[in-house]
Formats: sequence, C-alpha cells, structure tokens
Amino acid sequence: MKGKVSIVTGASQGIGRAIAEFLAQVGSHVAIFDVLDGGEALAAIEAKGVKGLFLNVDVTDYGQVDKAVQTVMGELGGIDNLVNNAGITKDKPLVLMSEDDWDRVIRVNLKGVFICTKIVVRHMLKKGGSIVNIASLAGLTGNPGQANYAASKAGIIGFTKTVAREYGKKGIRVNAVAPGFIKTGMTEAVDEKTREAWTQEVPLQRPGEPVDVARVVYFLLSDYSSYVTGEVINVSGGLYT
Repeated sequence: MKGKVSIVTGASQGIGRAIAEFLAQVGSHVAIFDVLDGGEALAAIEAKGVKGLFLNVDVTDYGQVDKAVQTVMGELGGIDNLVNNAGITKDKPLVLMSEDDWDRVIRVNLKGVFICTKIVVRHMLKKGGSIVNIASLAGLTGNPGQANYAASKAGIIGFTKTVAREYGKKGIRVNAVAPGFIKTGMTEAVDEKTREAWTQEVPLQRPGEPVDVARVVYFLLSDYSSYVTGEVINVSGGLYT
C-alpha cells in the first residue's frame, strides 16, 4: 500500500475515518470526500507521514465528484483505490416513511456509489485498481424500520458484483464489506438496553470496532486479495453466517 493513493468517501468520522487512518498507517496517501468537516481526520492522516487531502464533496453531485477526482489526480498523482463509505439513515416504519426519506437515502447511499465508481473507474482502466463498497448486514437480512437503508445496501451488493464482472479483465477488482453492529457515534446514541440486547445476539459477544472493518477493507484493497473480486465479506462477529 505504500505510496498508493486512496479515496475514502464519508471519512470525517466513524467507520470511514477508521478506514482512512488505517490506510494512511500502512503507507497510502488518502483523499477524503465528505460534506462534513474533515479537518481532524486530515490531520490524523498527515500525522502518519503520508499526504492527505480533504475535499468538500457531495457524492450525489456528478460535477462535484468529477472535479474532486481531477484534483486528486493532479495533487496526489493518480488513484489506486476507492472506498465508497458515505451513507446516511432516515429510519421509519414503512407506512410512516416519506418519499423524501426514501429518495434521500437511496440517492446518497446507492447513487453516490454509482457516481464515484463510474468516475474513478475511468481513471483505473489503464493500470487497474481496487474498489471496496461499504454495504451492511441490513442489505443481506433486512432490518425493521430501515426499508430504505436496507434496499440501498442490497443495491450496493448487486452493483458490486456487476461492476466486478464488467471490469475484471481491466485489472479492476470490486468487493464489498457488510458490517454488523459496529461501535460508532450512531450506535452509541442508541439506549444502553438496546445496545446490550444487540450484543447478546452476537456470537463474539461484543460490538465491532471501526478498525475491525478497516482491517478487512485493507485486505480487500491490497495485493493480499489479488484473486478476490465480486465478494461480500461480513464483519459481524458471527451475527450473519
């Protein structure tokens, strides 16, 4: 990974930030695309002795993403890896879910992956590359109150497998990671009783840490997985087998 260039979307916090920092730790230059302030994440990346870049990018805006990718190419010298991590939730039971709740989640979580991947793949056609899409256990099992989120993550899985088949001959590998119950700001906001109930369902009897996901992403981006493409790896402590 040393000297390679990685783009991580939604990397100002949570799982995305853990991925960005881990890739920097193993020697990759990292560009963050996010609509939130990425100053702290950028400082953490640069503290590891690699080049960092933060770009305020809405992944649902084709023009913004295209311009940002061009900036990465110019300032960091190319693109070797893409991690599509940016995502949102707007949880409600189906009958209470508005069209806007549905459209916004699908737009950010699924269309954002389409836009970023389409633009980056164009720059990977000559020398190959590796892409990891962050899906979710919800995309495999469903989850009450998350019809929009689960649909978006299931869509990412189908998208991953299709793009892997389309561009494998060009040396571009595309895989997905499906995290389960991971300790982030979002899950920590849930009441303690609910979190304890979730933990009891996990065979390993603990929530995952963001770095647990980051390590698997690194494996899929790196040459350690050079014969792996179109796969979905669950990081769920055994919750889904």
